[in-house]
Parts: sequence; structure tokens; C-alpha cells
Amino acid sequence: MVEFVFDTARSLTDLIFTGTLARHPGLKAVVPHCGGAAVAQLRRLYYDLAGQVARRVVRHRARPGAGHRLALPDHRQRPDPVPPPRPLRKPMPSEDPMQEEAVSQDAPSFPAQPPAPPDPARLPLPPHARPAPGVRLLRGAVYAVPDGSRPLETDLWLPEPADGPLPVVVFVHGGGWRTGLRDDPGPRFRHWLPGPFARLAGAGVAVVCPDYRLSGEARHPAQLDDLRALLVWLRDRAGELGLDPDRVVLWGESAGGHLAALTALTLGAAGAGAPTVTVRGCVTWYAPTDLTRLADDHPPGRFDPRDPASREALLLGAAPAAAPGPARDASPALRVTPAAPPFLLLHGTEDELVPCAQSDRLATALRAAGVPVEQVRVPGANHLWLGLAEEEVERVFARTAGFVTRHCARETDGQEDNPLGIRSSEEP
Repeated sequence: MVEFVFDTARSLTDLIFTGTLARHPGLKAVVPHCGGAAVAQLRRLYYDLAGQVARRVVRHRARPGAGHRLALPDHRQRPDPVPPPRPLRKPMPSEDPMQEEAVSQDAPSFPAQPPAPPDPARLPLPPHARPAPGVRLLRGAVYAVPDGSRPLETDLWLPEPADGPLPVVVFVHGGGWRTGLRDDPGPRFRHWLPGPFARLAGAGVAVVCPDYRLSGEARHPAQLDDLRALLVWLRDRAGELGLDPDRVVLWGESAGGHLAALTALTLGAAGAGAPTVTVRGCVTWYAPTDLTRLADDHPPGRFDPRDPASREALLLGAAPAAAPGPARDASPALRVTPAAPPFLLLHGTEDELVPCAQSDRLATALRAAGVPVEQVRVPGANHLWLGLAEEEVERVFARTAGFVTRHCARETDGQEDNPLGIRSSEEP
């Protein structure tokens, strides 16, 4: 089939190739300079072209933006008219209402809501790697799928071989609630080989490093909900992973220390959900603990509680001064109860980002409630342990590991202070 494309329905080309030119009443207006001889020549040209495609079926279709395509008809016979579309028949109502109901139930229908994501407690675990001798690493296991958010993942550093159900330490990364990597305890530890988590796993402790929703994704208390969901996931998969959900210590640095403390202090609170695991202790490194008193603890003019762009405001959804209720709710020092687990608080005396007085406030509240607390003010240390000599950083980690192993010890381990054999010291 020969097709000609034209873009203007009344163009000269249209008039020629559709046969309209020969009988167009306004020919003089279309081609004012053409005489009768020219019209006759154009008419002959049309019939010559039409004869080349004679006896072909007329086909006409339109494409948006591409003009119309028209097949040349045979001028000696009229094409068959296109039959009109058949009207849709309206289904007759069934005389039997029971039969009609059965048909409607059997007919497939698209769900009004998208299907729920798979249960993270039943998803297959990721393949394992061996980053160090005697250590097995499962990276990126999905532990929760919050509505409207990305799936949340966790890494698991596991001893291999394992001697019975393993004690667990959950490490919560920092980053001002705004950024951070789940397996990064800070710049002073990035060059360690083996790293801190591999060292703990090599000593017989399972280390869990979860993601959580950052303040750019959700505001408080979403982060707290995420860590509670992680603890539920750990209990659900404890048998499969060889974990002891009744021997758990939470540990976090900076904003992660704030979240670890808040989780440990509120697990048994009303509305916290079903029991998850037994938290035996909590370790915080240079963590903010009272968001309502940050301006008091900073040097004058350093922190503005009315600033809507501060890290704390992005977490709460408003500046702390403008949202005193959420600020109190998100302050571990104001959530202490006598049921809190033992705490270890480590903080540098020269911290310029989170004043050391923030750890003082939590320590004071814990002591007032009768909760065991070890507080260590590390002389000369800035945030992230900057300014400390390498051996002092080693001692900070050893103090943390010693607390973890003491509070994760089984009753049958006896009175040994450090059953997992990680070297510790009383003061860093």
C-alpha cells in the first residue's frame, strides 16, 4: 500500500492527491496563478497516481504529532464503507440472586490496597562472609519495612564456631540523627585491623549494627520505633542465629548513644509494645541526654534552642524551645526509672559538639533512681575521641568491652569479672 503523509487538511497536496482539486469550487483562490491548462494537467497527474494503487483497500489512520496517513483510493470504484461499531450489550440482570452473588465472588478483582511486604522475620538471611579469622559476617539483613520508607537493614558479626547461644551487643551509629553508616564507630577506629566489631565477635559476642530512619526521613519517635523493631526481630530469629535474647547490651556513639539510652530506658514503658529482649546494660559515648538543657550546657551563644535548622530541631520536627513536649520525650535524662538497666557513660571533657555536662545530667538522674551507673570523664578528649592518643582510644574501647562482657555473662560463668577475656581497665 502506498501512503502519503499530509499535515494540513486543506493543503494543495491534499487537494491534488485526494481528488478534491478537480472538483474544488474555490480552485482559483487556492491556485490563483493556474489557468485551465494547469488544472487539467493536475487532474491527469491525480488519475495517473490513483491508477497505480487501484483496487486497494482504503485505509486511514491518524497518529498524534505525525500528521494523517491516507491511502490513495481507486477512483473507479468506491471503497466499502467501514461498518459502525457494534453497540455494547448491557448484561441482563440475573433472575437468581444467589447465582449472581456466586459469580461476583468468583470473579478476580484487583486489591484496593497494595499487598503488605513480606515479614522480615521470615525473609532469607544474606550470605555470610568471613572478614577475620573466627568471625562470620551477615551484611544487610532486612529487619523492618516501615510504611512509606525504605527497608531497614542490619549487619551481624557472629563468632564462629559459637559456644551455645551468644550474648548480643547492639551498636547504634551516630551522625547527628541526620547521616552516618551503621558499621562506623567513628574515625578513630576505621584503621583498626581487626576492627572493633570483629574483636568483640572474636571474643564470643554477637554484634548487631542496624540502620534506622534518619531525621531527613522521619522525625522522633520513628528512630525509637525502629530500634524496638530490631529487638523484636532479634528475639524472633534468635534460634536461627544462635543468639541469647536475654543477654543484650545496647551501645551507641553520639546521636546513636542518645538513641541507645532512650531505647534502654523506655522498653518497659507503657505503649512500648510487647516485651522484646532483656537489656542487661547500656553504653553511651559522648551522647546528648537532655535536649531541653543544651543551651545551658553550651558556652553562651554556641547553641540556639530556637533555631529550626539545628540537628535537634530536625529530629523533633521543630526547635526544642518551640516543642518542649517532644524535647522532653526525646531526652533520656528525663525518662529514667528505677527499672533502668546499668549504664556506662564515657564523655570527653573537651567535647565542643555535645558538652560533657550532658552525660553528667544522665548520671545524676540514674543515681537518683538507684540505677547502677559508671561515669567516665575522659580528660582532653573532644567529640569522636579526637585529641586522644591512640593508646587512650584503645583503653576507651577496652573499658566498653569489659562492661559488655560483665553484663552479658551467664549465671554459670561465676564471679569472673571478664569471662570473655577482653582486656579492660578501671579508668581510661
